[in-house]
Amino acid sequence: MLNLKIKNNWTLSELEQIYNLPFNDLIWKSHKLHREFHDPNKIQISTLMSVKTGGCPEDCKYCSQSIRYETEINIENTLPLKEVITQAKQAKENGASRFCMGAAWRNLNNNNLSKIKEMIVGVKKLGLETCVTLGMLTEEQAIELKKSGLDYYNHNLDTSEEYYKKVVTTRSYKDRLNTIKYVRDAGIKVCCGGILGLGEENIDRIKLIHVLANLDEQPESVPINQLVKVKGTPFFDNADVDEFDFIRTIALARIAMPKSFIRLSAGRDSMNDQMQALCFFAGANSIFYGEELLTAKNSSVQHDQKLMKKLKIGTT
Repeated sequence: MLNLKIKNNWTLSELEQIYNLPFNDLIWKSHKLHREFHDPNKIQISTLMSVKTGGCPEDCKYCSQSIRYETEINIENTLPLKEVITQAKQAKENGASRFCMGAAWRNLNNNNLSKIKEMIVGVKKLGLETCVTLGMLTEEQAIELKKSGLDYYNHNLDTSEEYYKKVVTTRSYKDRLNTIKYVRDAGIKVCCGGILGLGEENIDRIKLIHVLANLDEQPESVPINQLVKVKGTPFFDNADVDEFDFIRTIALARIAMPKSFIRLSAGRDSMNDQMQALCFFAGANSIFYGEELLTAKNSSVQHDQKLMKKLKIGTT
């Protein structure tokens, strides 16, 4: 019998065994566990906005905002507070309960910290949960963000530690883990997941889940992204992710992290409704609402509303 209780001492072989179950057995196990910890007919809605676009010095080989690649993204300065609040109000009107703000920085510098804190305070006043993704943080910056009322900090691991060096060379896996630790120690909830389609193997996806599930405290939110191929980036010609492999990863994340919200994130606009429905059955219970995710195209609000109605799923 597989041990499916909540734990953070999973072995890699345990997770491999689960991942490689017959497909129907895998998603049935993940769905049963999903029902124990979540309402299977509710989806949490977040909206993600770019508050500072382009000009990032990192070399993440999937990213449209890196200055190292010739993409169609224009560099934009940090947006004024008024514009951010206007977008947050619109997100709330569309049904979002969390507003996420992303900035294309390698790391947050103290000159920008005050601007971000103002945004957090302003969005919180609207009655929305707040999340930011700003690159690497120091311990002191995490504490300051917590004082401003920040609810979540997103900092993805992307892939396995072994494969990571083929994706990014301008920061280390340890750098990412350190930021996650500072966020957690400051009392901020952690949003941390990865991207499928970077050229990795299935074992890298399993290893990613292994790291996340074995953190001292599992992330409250786990975004699973499908690579959005951007012309001009090194990964533009990558092979598509097998749909069943993607669903298997969702199911594994649900089994390994029963309490976490598993977010079906970037790449949804290329998924048909049937695939998304299977992901929801396998344990995904959060999505991003809105026409764009930072700079990537997203499924339209109208389409998502139609899909939720078809599936008779409510939103939170």
